[in-house]
Amino acid sequence: MDLRQFLMCLSLCTAFALSKPTEKKDRVHHEPQLSDKVHNDAQSFDYDHDAFLGAEEAKTFDQLTPEESKERLGVIVDKIDADKDGFVTEGELKSWIKHAQKKYIYDNVENQWQEFDMNQDGFISWDEYRNVTYGTYLDDPDPDDGFNYKQMMVRDERRFKMADKNGDLIATKEEFTAFLHPEEYDYMKDIVVQETMEDIDKNADGFIDLEEYIGDMYSHDGNADEPEWVKTEREQFVEFRDKNRDGKMDKEETKDWILPSDYDHAEAEARHLVYESDQNKDGKLTKEEIVDKYDLFVGSQATDFGEALVRHDEF
Repeated sequence: MDLRQFLMCLSLCTAFALSKPTEKKDRVHHEPQLSDKVHNDAQSFDYDHDAFLGAEEAKTFDQLTPEESKERLGVIVDKIDADKDGFVTEGELKSWIKHAQKKYIYDNVENQWQEFDMNQDGFISWDEYRNVTYGTYLDDPDPDDGFNYKQMMVRDERRFKMADKNGDLIATKEEFTAFLHPEEYDYMKDIVVQETMEDIDKNADGFIDLEEYIGDMYSHDGNADEPEWVKTEREQFVEFRDKNRDGKMDKEETKDWILPSDYDHAEAEARHLVYESDQNKDGKLTKEEIVDKYDLFVGSQATDFGEALVRHDEF
């Protein structure tokens, strides 16, 4: 499968995720946990290491000496201090943690970047994306694979324009990331809701009724009896999704469904790290305060409980 086919499959999968008739399709975007480890500082700081660095990067510190860990941590602190005022605030820590947790997204964008940046100018224009993704497919008015590429392109162009903050149809790396992963950006949430509603709203009346809601998750496929989870989803729709009890979900109700206001794990962890490290209790951290608590933030051989982990050379 070439890159164009892969991207179109990716686009289709976000709209028409395939599932077996008795499996539930989940459109809800939840904030992931920061770590699969238990958050118990009395036993270890493993959770904090995963939260602060990301699980894979956290492994790289466990083979370093304390001195090496402190040196690397000092470099990281300079990156976290976004306004370069010499202090790390709770907000800056929260932003760093969110970035560390989404490293896999940025890696995905990096892997695709060179394929789209055809003129190697450090940006990706709409024309570059369109030509690479669709290319000659648009010349075929009747493709034999059943996909409507022109319709897909219109949808992609709308999302690209939404991600492109200054409206020049040229995406920076951050804007291109927002285009590929709109659910991760607050200013892209409306387009996520709009695309979801277009996928599910089969009668195109601008709402999602109960049967459209269930039909997106489950296909009867000749089965007379619905699984128990389908019955539960019907109850969920009536009792919780359809807040104004008019028998259908509007845009705001759909947004509450697919983009719930989850507990902010990154904010809670940032608050915890500041509380544990802020020696003078001024509500912000100096580099010295962070490095002094290096074992809380990153760990080292001294804090590694015997696990033999692979060391990488660069953070």
